[in-house]
Amino acid sequence: MDSHLKKEFDSKAVNRVRNIVNKDYGKRTSTGTGYEKKREKHKEGDIWEEDGRTWTIKNGVRQNITKLDDAKKAYQVPLTCPKCGGPMKHWLAKKMYKIHGFCFDPCTIEMEANLKKAGLYEEYERKLMQGNMKAWANDLEQWLVDQLKENVTFVTEDGTVEDWSADDKNKATLARNVNQYLHYLKKHME
Repeated sequence: MDSHLKKEFDSKAVNRVRNIVNKDYGKRTSTGTGYEKKREKHKEGDIWEEDGRTWTIKNGVRQNITKLDDAKKAYQVPLTCPKCGGPMKHWLAKKMYKIHGFCFDPCTIEMEANLKKAGLYEEYERKLMQGNMKAWANDLEQWLVDQLKENVTFVTEDGTVEDWSADDKNKATLARNVNQYLHYLKKHME
């Protein structure tokens, strides 16, 4: 009985066995062909357009440039304080950064201590509170305008239209009351 190996091995199988014997387990046994996109090398700070978008590389990361980048930057709080270089870990650090542009501890604390020494802290505090009150008054005024413009109607299940908006008398009363309150607020903000 003749037992000869009559099967032929293709080059892929031979290369695979050779890689296993040489302990190159991840080495390729064949080469693939196909379409490969032309890649351009870009470095830090480059700006280019691809697929109808504008791209850049910041801190080694490829980023899309959008119209909202300025708004994102204004909302973003840095990891370290731009004034002292300390970490922005304290929960008040984020709040103070949005108000003053630096951290809570030690920058805001030192600034407020210096204002107290100079006798200017009460004025600083009053301006800060008035700024909050002015913003709240502006929000209330905008809410009133929206309420006066709004007409609320609903279509019921049977197809009838119900008008739930306030009548002109109620709108006039609301406007008068809110305007009196806003006048009172503005008088006390001065």
